[in-house]
Amino acid sequence: GLGDVYKRQQQALAVVVLAAGQGTRMRSQTAKVLHELSGIPLLGHVLATASALQPEHLAVVLRHHRDAVAGVVTDYVPDAILVDQDDIPGTGRALELALAALPSTFAGDVVVMSGDVPLLDSDTIQAVVDHHRSQGSALTLMSTIPEDPTGYGRVIRNDRGDVTGVVEESDANAAEKQITEINSGVYVMNRAHAHAAVAGLTTTNSQGEKYLTDIARALSSAGHRVSGVLVEDSWLLEGINDRVQLSEAQARLTRMTIRGWQLLGVTVADPASTMIDLSVELAPDVTLLPGVQLKGDTRIDSHATIGPDSTLVDTIVESHATVVRTHSLGAHICEHASVGPFSYLRPGTVVGVEGKVGAFVEVKNSTLARGAKVPHLSYIGDADIGEGTNIGAGAITANYDGETKHRTTIGSQVRTGSHTVFVAPVELGDGSYTAAGAVVRRRVEPGALAMSVAPQRNLEGWVEHNREGSPAAIAAKKAGKSKK
Repeated sequence: GLGDVYKRQQQALAVVVLAAGQGTRMRSQTAKVLHELSGIPLLGHVLATASALQPEHLAVVLRHHRDAVAGVVTDYVPDAILVDQDDIPGTGRALELALAALPSTFAGDVVVMSGDVPLLDSDTIQAVVDHHRSQGSALTLMSTIPEDPTGYGRVIRNDRGDVTGVVEESDANAAEKQITEINSGVYVMNRAHAHAAVAGLTTTNSQGEKYLTDIARALSSAGHRVSGVLVEDSWLLEGINDRVQLSEAQARLTRMTIRGWQLLGVTVADPASTMIDLSVELAPDVTLLPGVQLKGDTRIDSHATIGPDSTLVDTIVESHATVVRTHSLGAHICEHASVGPFSYLRPGTVVGVEGKVGAFVEVKNSTLARGAKVPHLSYIGDADIGEGTNIGAGAITANYDGETKHRTTIGSQVRTGSHTVFVAPVELGDGSYTAAGAVVRRRVEPGALAMSVAPQRNLEGWVEHNREGSPAAIAAKKAGKSKK
């Protein structure tokens, strides 16, 4: 009946995310809320938390860096309501515009979050929503007691423990500055009460802004109940205002992420030197040695060992593979393969089962088949290398003619001598060989040996004649006398 409809309306939830601030303390040309933690923008963390609350509506207030921020919002929440803040400053004005942008039929509760508070989780917010509803409050704010309350709005309570207001530091008197409980900027409020309260906000304060915090006093003065829920873990509510706070939040999130993976069976030898993006997937029995960074859509399968000192971005490493002192972007390393040390894998690289990419080797957009090896000091670009083939030290695929990239195709069980240059496009048949120093410009038939033959000439006496008196000339002269 109508009673059920009304109850459902009361239980409905909307979320408003405030992301209009300039973030001047970041000293950056990038919007503050777009700086990243563990590979995700600050705002992305907040939007993920907001979405986990399963709201009927999600509105985001924008102003500075408007288009860039809006692009991230629509990436994470395609059906979000985008609200543009006007020239009237302040978070109170931001909420006023957001409430007006919600459908007029919405009569539930509104959660207000800040776009720069990335570590707050949905369970904590849901607990506050439940408390808000059980108390029948018009407004419930989340508060905490930090180590240093300087700079934050103080929460004023009456004898019953209800909140009567929030005083910003710049407007606080000496007694109010002694209060240690601070406002976090996260609220739950009844839509109708909040709409009436924000309409009465003014800019008559030290900052000349419409303070969102003023609605606590307005609702309390009007006889409505305003509650405050004290959150013990103050780090959950910490906003990011500068790069020092960004790095502190990153360190905390990294510790939490690594601990989570350790409890799921991943060995992390040195958590202090390890970074793992939230998008990374790890299997049990993966081992991460010191100095490892795993970023983007990286996936590591069981019994693989990564590190020390390796950075993998958007890279897949299959089981039992080893990756040592390597930088990898968009590569796929198959089972039992070995990479490194000092290897550079670029996008499109596939190292096949039991394949090897060794010391000081760069590979780009190339496929090594099962058991293929490029052990030392080589550049392999735009190439396909067959099963069991061994590429000698110092090999180079000359894949670029100045205008176009060309492919090199090397068959299975090929053996190439040291310092071979493959001038693409070129093909080497199965079982073929190249001699040391060969420059391969045309097809090599299966089983053939490719050579670039030039007779060696020795010019007798050249050093003594051209480098007279040098250590080399003296040594040569002495050697000549001893032979006689």
